[in-house]
Amino acid sequence: MNGIFDTAVNAFRVESIRKRLLYTFMILGIFMLGGLVPVPGIDADAFTSVIRQWGQLGSIMDLISGGGLMHASILSLGVSPYINASIIIQLLTVVIPALEEMSKEGESGRKKMDKITRVSAIVLAFIQSCLFCYSTRSALNASLPTWLNAALVVLVFTAGAAIVVFLGEKINDKGIGNGVSLIIFAGIVTRLPDMAKTLYERCVDISDSIENAALGFIVGVLVFIAVTAISILIIVFVLYVQNAERRIPVQYSKKVIGRQTRGGNRDYIPLKVNMSGVMPVIFTMSLLAIPSIIVNLFFNNSDNQVVTWIKETFTGSAYYYIIYFLLVIAFTFFYTQINFHPVEIANNITKNGGMINGIRSGKPTTDFIKTTAFRLNWVEAFFLVLVCIVPTIIGILTGFQNVWFAGTSVLILTGVANDLIVQVEGELEIRSPKGFLEDLTIKTGRR
Repeated sequence: MNGIFDTAVNAFRVESIRKRLLYTFMILGIFMLGGLVPVPGIDADAFTSVIRQWGQLGSIMDLISGGGLMHASILSLGVSPYINASIIIQLLTVVIPALEEMSKEGESGRKKMDKITRVSAIVLAFIQSCLFCYSTRSALNASLPTWLNAALVVLVFTAGAAIVVFLGEKINDKGIGNGVSLIIFAGIVTRLPDMAKTLYERCVDISDSIENAALGFIVGVLVFIAVTAISILIIVFVLYVQNAERRIPVQYSKKVIGRQTRGGNRDYIPLKVNMSGVMPVIFTMSLLAIPSIIVNLFFNNSDNQVVTWIKETFTGSAYYYIIYFLLVIAFTFFYTQINFHPVEIANNITKNGGMINGIRSGKPTTDFIKTTAFRLNWVEAFFLVLVCIVPTIIGILTGFQNVWFAGTSVLILTGVANDLIVQVEGELEIRSPKGFLEDLTIKTGRR
């Protein structure tokens, strides 16, 4: 805790980092204010009532939107279109050679991919806005003609999604970075008081259910303390795994250049256990939400057996959690396969005159790194399942649902906060005299 406090204090002492942090806070403040602006032409109470009827689906979409969906704000869609667009583009990168080549073009290729993702996000936002407007048509105000009112709502929803993408990119350009994740982070943080209130009310209900008032009060306090302690343990466990890494030792050979001897040092390749972060969970949630979205949008009042089965299956049934379990594992391996490149790592080791102890250079090194990453993927997949599903199941069994220690919320909060701290510490290290000299030593090879 002292280390985090010292990092925050030192960050504000460095002018360049302070400006970026303050700029990030300003953008997040604009996002939070935007979440309070209602959409014109729609009854907010009626809209919220319709979204609440969607049950778990509505809660998930509200979580990803940063809490703006339940308030029928202009930023109701949040980062959901951008996340969906990112998922689609990453999937297409695997099957479309042109996109795969573009992704390998370095900085220019990354900018092109970002532009394609932005455009795709706006298109998805427009489609999603039309679907939202249709599904919540009962909440539209009657003061304007129906077609004009619907067009106004669709345009406002779409523009709000574009604003969120713009704010996220501004955090990436002039702020501290990781803009989309920070926007989701800010939305969850603002909901913590409501989650704490839910926990308190549940403890009060337990206390009131006991006839003996004194005993009920003690039980309620003990339950509150127990849930809080479990929440802290979950956060500590998640932080431990997110910071855990498998270090592969590398030995670099000595090189004599003129009168100088370079290399000969030992180093390691850090492979993070939680390599994919929270993305497999977000992918899974987005995919599992599709059947429920279709049913709620077009067949909400239908008594068809297929519709009833979909509603029962994708709203917290045993089948839902089995599918959830399998998809999280599949997306963990898929996401790592896209973003982790053992061939490039092996080539860089060989290029710099290094080798893994006991492993020959070339293909054996690639196979060793690939096998190690594959084993870590299993650990990561079961970790994500454990953190996301177990608290949810416990919440269903005990009645403590939608409280702040829900798995996905914890993963996002701890992951974004941890990345932010690591990023700030890296910036501080580079800007310190010691860090600057070490960086210069690495680039020049001089001691």
